[in-house]
Amino acid sequence: MTTAVPTSAAGEPRKAAADARVRRRYRAERRFRAYGLISVATALCFLALLFVTIVGKGYTAFTQTEILLPITFDPAVLGIEGAPDTAKLGSADYGAAVKTALRAAFPELTTREDRRALYEIVSGSADYELRAFALREPAVIGTTRNVWLPASDHIDVFIKGHMSGSVAESDRQLSDKQVAWINSLRDKGAVARHFNWRFFVNGDSREPEQAGILGAVVGSFLTLVVTLVLAFPIGVMAAVYLEEFAPKNLWTDLIEVNINNLAAVPSIVFGLLGLAVFINFFGLPRSAPLVGGMVLALLVLPTIIITGRAALKSVPPSIREAALGIGASHMQMITHHVLPVAMPGILTGTIIGMAHALGESAPLLMVGMVAFVVDMPHGVFDPATVLPVQVYMWADSPERAFVERTSAAILVLLAFLFVMNSLAIFLRHKFERRW
Repeated sequence: MTTAVPTSAAGEPRKAAADARVRRRYRAERRFRAYGLISVATALCFLALLFVTIVGKGYTAFTQTEILLPITFDPAVLGIEGAPDTAKLGSADYGAAVKTALRAAFPELTTREDRRALYEIVSGSADYELRAFALREPAVIGTTRNVWLPASDHIDVFIKGHMSGSVAESDRQLSDKQVAWINSLRDKGAVARHFNWRFFVNGDSREPEQAGILGAVVGSFLTLVVTLVLAFPIGVMAAVYLEEFAPKNLWTDLIEVNINNLAAVPSIVFGLLGLAVFINFFGLPRSAPLVGGMVLALLVLPTIIITGRAALKSVPPSIREAALGIGASHMQMITHHVLPVAMPGILTGTIIGMAHALGESAPLLMVGMVAFVVDMPHGVFDPATVLPVQVYMWADSPERAFVERTSAAILVLLAFLFVMNSLAIFLRHKFERRW
């Protein structure tokens, strides 16, 4: 005769097994959460390392070493005869005035070799700055003024601590004599680091101490204007047509698939397309913001169309039904009711697409915007470059002083991208409606 096992006793093994499974599931969830936190922390660490590296290399570019010299604007030294006018001031020999001031600071130097080495501690563009100073203040002719002039790039690197004076002379760009001269001037208070306004108001230059980003910033602005003028209306109209008017058939499905695929195409492919069509076929000028903007418009069009369609889909059907119910036509329903509600999402996608275009360099390299451009572009047909390409060009320069300027230009580019993405977030939260 068998003895019946109590129900409670029979359920204990099953309850223990279920509890064990629950504990294993909780442990797996905690492990997964820990893995996620570790991944986020690792990504933040690498991001912080990236920013620290860029800032550490680039913040010194916002200051420039300058040398204080008593410049005598002697008409005989400058080669000015008679009453100075604008033409004579513009063609005067200001380099001779700089050399005279340097020789007066070190009168013990008599050999031509020493004097030539002494002249090299001042930037080769110092005479241009003196010319601009004299043209602004013609009354300085015949007087002596203490003028801060930019030091050469090697002196700037030395003063900022990127070049050590303790290493062998053969291992640095400055000679022992030049190090002694600059130390002597520094002891007299004639060497100082000032805010580098040239970095923000000058165009590109072969001399690092004179190189600036204004030309690239203006080129980026003109290029983005062309991109926005072309991409925004075309992208919005395409999104409206595909979402509100296009019939659902094989052709529209094929168009949608191709738009989604274009959003993932490498950007350099658009550069090749622009080179083949806009430059080789239509004969548009190379290195022009017009061509660059047209290429970037092709690049951001899929993003604007996709985000525009998503914004239109998010509009509640009740708005469409209410508009049609009060007698609005289909076009009036879209233009007066649906588009205004969807516009915040469309603008957000457009700004993100423009930020993407601002950081692109590969397609612009293909259309010639990698050229060395010193003058400021004044229109979309003038030769120009953009900020990412300027970073690429400076990174390829051999001078040590361009390293910090490359990082500084990256900081400026990141600042623009941060502002544009912040604007997109602001617009989304400011005008977004929840239904």
